[in-house]
Amino acid sequence: MKKLLLVFALFTWLAPGVSALAQTAVDQSDPQALIKTATQQVLDEVRAKAIAPDDIARIRDIVDRDILPYVDFNRTTRLAMGRHWRTATPEQQKRIASEFQSLLIHLYSGALAQLKPDQQINYLPMRSSPGDVDVVVRTLAQTNSKPVEIDYRLYKTPQGWRLYDLNVLGAWLIQTYRQQFNEKIQESGIDGLIQFLSARNQELVSGKS
Repeated sequence: MKKLLLVFALFTWLAPGVSALAQTAVDQSDPQALIKTATQQVLDEVRAKAIAPDDIARIRDIVDRDILPYVDFNRTTRLAMGRHWRTATPEQQKRIASEFQSLLIHLYSGALAQLKPDQQINYLPMRSSPGDVDVVVRTLAQTNSKPVEIDYRLYKTPQGWRLYDLNVLGAWLIQTYRQQFNEKIQESGIDGLIQFLSARNQELVSGKS
């Protein structure tokens, strides 16, 4: 659980976005440029004005404006569900995608409020070919202690590159949730997973967790 929380914390610190302060368009045609430019602009916004933990309106505005356009939550959900996605009904798929997206946004919002303006990020050389449609952008995030390697997995769409998975300390987000989802489905079925995610989101909204 601690590793999973770290995954989310670092994911939210480094998630791609478009700052309202810097009007430079994010280059979506190059995966590393997308992560690098968008991350820097989010950090610029935080440096200009710190994010108060109770400023829910600003946090949600940043999430809706700066994060959602560059993350494919549906792909993340589908891969996290694995083989169970094919056995779920269309309505169940819709509910799971909605609840899972809400969960990730809640966790993002909480970590965004803790973002520090002195975060340092180094970008490692790309290991990809021009024709690749699925790539990993590797970075080193300098925290208060030693550097932490963070890998972003993106895939190419007609609209540009989209982020759908993240690796921190050897833990891929999709792989971690696939294990949890599989255990919950085996225990109480797909509807049980939906109920679990819904209850978790309600806890986060009420501030119980």
